Amino acid sequence: MRYLLGTIKNIFFWRYARNTWQWDVLCVLILAFIFLTPKSWFESGERQLSQAHPKRVSTLLIGPEAVANEEDKEKLRQHVRDLTGRPETEVLTVRKVVDGAGKTRGYEVDIR
Repeated sequence: MRYLLGTIKNIFFWRYARNTWQWDVLCVLILAFIFLTPKSWFESGERQLSQAHPKRVSTLLIGPEAVANEEDKEKLRQHVRDLTGRPETEVLTVRKVVDGAGKTRGYEVDIR
């Protein structure tokens, strides 16, 4: 029992020298995990998170050529829906982005 606990402790704290067979086995196990793990194990969590919070607020940066006037909410809303591919997208706020010379560089649009 003591030998088993010592071995587990050595593996956990990686106490083997680099030129030993134990080091090689640990490296092979790590590489096997990296290359043989199904991709779905890592993708499913993100999808569930986005479905759990569908009312999350995001910010888009839209170029000035897309909308001539930030007050034209309907044209802006339609452009955002075309960009996102989601017809139910709602525009919350619009902020003009200007450079040092006062020229409009684009619009920050908060959407849900």
